Amino acid sequence: MMFGHTMKFAFAAGLMLAVQVAQAGAQIYEPMSASARAHLSKALADVAVTEVSVLRAPQTQAWLSEMSRRLTKRIPDEEFRMEFLQTLYYEATRAGLDPELMLGLIQVESGFKKYAVSPVGARGYTQVMPFWIKVIGTPEHNLFHLRTNLRYGALILRHYIDIEKGNLYRALGRYNGSLGRPEYPTLVVSAWKKNWQYTPPLRTARY
Repeated sequence: MMFGHTMKFAFAAGLMLAVQVAQAGAQIYEPMSASARAHLSKALADVAVTEVSVLRAPQTQAWLSEMSRRLTKRIPDEEFRMEFLQTLYYEATRAGLDPELMLGLIQVESGFKKYAVSPVGARGYTQVMPFWIKVIGTPEHNLFHLRTNLRYGALILRHYIDIEKGNLYRALGRYNGSLGRPEYPTLVVSAWKKNWQYTPPLRTARY
């Protein structure tokens, strides 16, 4: 009886894992123009800014505090959690993306696991395929490095949004290697809206 229960538990756990893995897809290599490649390479190579005014702004500090609270169970270490959020906020806004959308994407792609590797080799928080290093990066780039992974992920998603002329659902499909199928974009947008969307508190007027 115990053996049967164990087998059922193992099967259920395996099924759950299979479902989770299925959401982490893989960007597909597509030839791009020399100008597009140069643009992405330049954006990727720009030096990181760790102390910028946007991170010190009161509204950003409020955002970081709220997202840190929501992320506590997924990333228990407070110091690293704040480093993660500051880096994500900077890299997402730098690429012209909503940081909360990026949180939804990371939730679906890797479950906030820094060293996640998909069955096809996509790596890190944003599940970047290694071929991108050859296309726009340099050999020393480590896709498990926090800033490197988030920068690649943000720039790749921005690239796909531009290709799709602002169509987020099609861009997310490209990101996941499932263009034309609704499951992945729906999951990311649902995670974004349900868990990470943030409305700043109204500021009280002073007289």
